[in-house]
Amino acid sequence: MNLKKSGISILAIVVRVMLILAGLLLIYRAAFKAYDFGYRVFSEPPITTGAGADVEVVIPMGAGPSAIGDILENAGLIEDSTLFLFQERLSPYHGLLQPGTYTLNTSMTAEEMMAVMAAAEKEEEESE
Repeated sequence: MNLKKSGISILAIVVRVMLILAGLLLIYRAAFKAYDFGYRVFSEPPITTGAGADVEVVIPMGAGPSAIGDILENAGLIEDSTLFLFQERLSPYHGLLQPGTYTLNTSMTAEEMMAVMAAAEKEEEESE
């Protein structure tokens, strides 16, 4: 009987240790993904290096940052529209992106694209 109780106790300890290790692994993976996403918000490289390729995109009236991110992702100018949304919110161009037709390049970073799309707003302000 004593042998049976000690076997059950050992099994319970092993199960607890395995659950703790599984929990730690999940926490580690979540922390790594969060760090990677945060790092990419501020340092996402352009799609291509060098000259790149020009791509014309049309940003319709009323398109918000999420829709603009989808347009840029579908055009092959950025990799992740969700990442673009966070980049726009944390950039100096937050709320300044304007509708229009733009020629952007695959060698541009998201912030450089935002600068082009926000330039229409600044040009209007300067002309007044």
